[in-house]
Amino acid sequence: MKKITLAVLCIVFISNVLFAQNQITKEDYNRAVSFLYSNYNNEIVFNTYIHPDWFPDSTGIWYIDYSPDSKVYYKVLLPQLVKSELFDHQKLSEILSDSINEDVEANDLPLNNIEYISPDEMALSVKNRNFILNTKTCTLSSPKESPKENSDESLSPDKKWIAYTDDYNLFAKSAETGEIKQLSTSGRKGYEYATWVGWADIIEGENGERPAHFGVDWSENSEWISANICDLRSAQKMYLLDWSIDSLYRPKLLSYYRGSPGDTAMIYVEPVFFNIISGKEIKVDLPACTHINSIDVTWSETPGKVYLKRTSRGYKNLWIYSFDLNTGHLDTLYSESCETNIDNFTFNFAEKSDLLFFLSEKSGWRQLYSLNLKTKKENALTQGNYYINSVVKVDHENEKIFFMASGKEKGRNPYYQHLYSISFNGENLTLLTPEDKHHTIDFSTDGKYFADNYSTINDPTVTVLRSAASGDILMELGHADISMLKGWSSPEIFTATARDGETTIYGALWKPTNFDSTMRYPVLEYSYTGPHTHVFPKDFASAFRLQSYAELGFVVVVVDGLGSSGRSKEFHDYSYKNLGGNLEDHVLAIKQLGDKYHWIDTGRVGIFGHSAGGYDAGHAVLAYPDFYKVAVASSGDHDHRMEKAWWPEMYMGWPVDSAYHLQSNITMAANLKGKLLIVHGGIDENVNPSASFKLAEALIKADKQFDMLILPSQRHGYTGQHQKYFTKTRWNYFVKHLRGAEPLWDFDWK
Repeated sequence: MKKITLAVLCIVFISNVLFAQNQITKEDYNRAVSFLYSNYNNEIVFNTYIHPDWFPDSTGIWYIDYSPDSKVYYKVLLPQLVKSELFDHQKLSEILSDSINEDVEANDLPLNNIEYISPDEMALSVKNRNFILNTKTCTLSSPKESPKENSDESLSPDKKWIAYTDDYNLFAKSAETGEIKQLSTSGRKGYEYATWVGWADIIEGENGERPAHFGVDWSENSEWISANICDLRSAQKMYLLDWSIDSLYRPKLLSYYRGSPGDTAMIYVEPVFFNIISGKEIKVDLPACTHINSIDVTWSETPGKVYLKRTSRGYKNLWIYSFDLNTGHLDTLYSESCETNIDNFTFNFAEKSDLLFFLSEKSGWRQLYSLNLKTKKENALTQGNYYINSVVKVDHENEKIFFMASGKEKGRNPYYQHLYSISFNGENLTLLTPEDKHHTIDFSTDGKYFADNYSTINDPTVTVLRSAASGDILMELGHADISMLKGWSSPEIFTATARDGETTIYGALWKPTNFDSTMRYPVLEYSYTGPHTHVFPKDFASAFRLQSYAELGFVVVVVDGLGSSGRSKEFHDYSYKNLGGNLEDHVLAIKQLGDKYHWIDTGRVGIFGHSAGGYDAGHAVLAYPDFYKVAVASSGDHDHRMEKAWWPEMYMGWPVDSAYHLQSNITMAANLKGKLLIVHGGIDENVNPSASFKLAEALIKADKQFDMLILPSQRHGYTGQHQKYFTKTRWNYFVKHLRGAEPLWDFDWK
């Protein structure tokens, strides 16, 4: 009898614990809301990032220092390193109060669009009114009306010629005499000179016109014009229906030019050049390029000469040429080929030194190279098993290159970026930011100084002013303040072993502020496996990114598996033609966390993501249905054959082959076992909602239950009330189906 009683008591105890775990309160939601960006940034957490604004002549820097009690505008004069308030805050609050007829607090000035004009003057706006502030006298005046720039024409550098288009052809008019030269004659509708097609150009109605654009680029000596011919004659459109317009009682048809992977019916873009004196039109003898691999043009410092960069469809081949406009001679300076793709190739010219600098992964790691423009001799300026993120400045006078790199310093996190300098000849490689933190850099205009925000998700931001020559810290500008943040612990950085059994992968884990180690928490993963980036949170500003989800009773994780960027080329290429394969490492990492921590419940795992992350979320419950139980997939590209062409052709290959079919979520619809919420903006021109509808159709045909939310008026990014509605819906989907609690809808959002 005692054994039966004890068993009953144990069952009652366990039931009470589970009931307590599954209950959610308004206080849980209040904590979640408090960790929304607009509610914590410079409200309870201050200076996670201090944005530096340099005086145009590099004689100073100004910035805002936030604290629990005030918002202070400071300036630092250079090279004196004298710090003072940018203006008299009290006086400015008084004159602003008079000017806009409402009280303005000195410790919270509502200033926008601040622009340094001179040591005595700054432009600013308050409540949509523009002012000029005299910082010496602290007086306000109205700005002078400046003539509006005409975006439909372009003035030459010597101000003698005005370029414009008429009836799809390019003209130049003398600013002195009014003489008009017609430079092109073959332009017509669909074959249009000096124009471009914008990414978000929307055409309204069945016979609507695309938004007009004008664009030319003058040579420095004003003798030449570079332009593009856009050939739209065979280009196909994608379509949308806007059902959300209050004043209409039928949907509005919208369309836009966007090629899909493998398409040939696309916009073709051809560079063209004109001599302003002779009027001669010059084209370059290169294969036709589409708008996703159009030719980049850079003017040489030598008159009548340009540099061209061309990539092939599929991004496996790249060429850089010099082109002599006077002779028509085309010279190949550099070429590169790859079995997978050439991703994020960037370059800088230093013509006075006869050099081209570029970043390439061809050695197996993204490294810095130089190319002699005369001899075509190539030199590897850096060599090693680390990743160069970007070239941030080229100092031509001192023949020095500044670049950001990660993974070079032994024993440090491979994603933390540091600033280095190196001479043009590859000597004198110098680490300028030695702190074992992630560094975000902003250079002064003259390149003598830089502001450095350094931090990790565990170490609050410190913002300093440094010498570019040595990296020495000249002054601290400010630091993060978390004194108002109660009960919060920073996320945990963890490592796991990838599917190859060897490679270390990195992630981060968030716990609720009321964490109880005796409880078992479901796991919620945020995913974005787009190979062009990674999601590991490097800086303190990222430390709060997913805390709101944790407050609803989850352990939240992010993981960068094989296939993401920022590591070796081999690491990166795991995702080539295998965009869904990255999730295998996510599953392994979460299982390894479950083995390490008893409070992680790997039997309850959910996932969410947006765009490529929306694809991930859908793919997770379809490719790993026994592991991922709940997913919210927003604006997902569920079949890459329906996506914008450049992204899939870069990472899934070209021509389109069976890999696209194998990686499609739509072809896997019959695998669904768990709960799936599909969300999409009704007029998303970035990732067309057709893929979400097609996935829904496949799920219906497979007789699978799922949920769907269409936000009729929204594009790729959701805004305003729609973002709020979506966030509440996503929170509650996981509260109900993953945590097993009855969600609340009506709670305070502020």
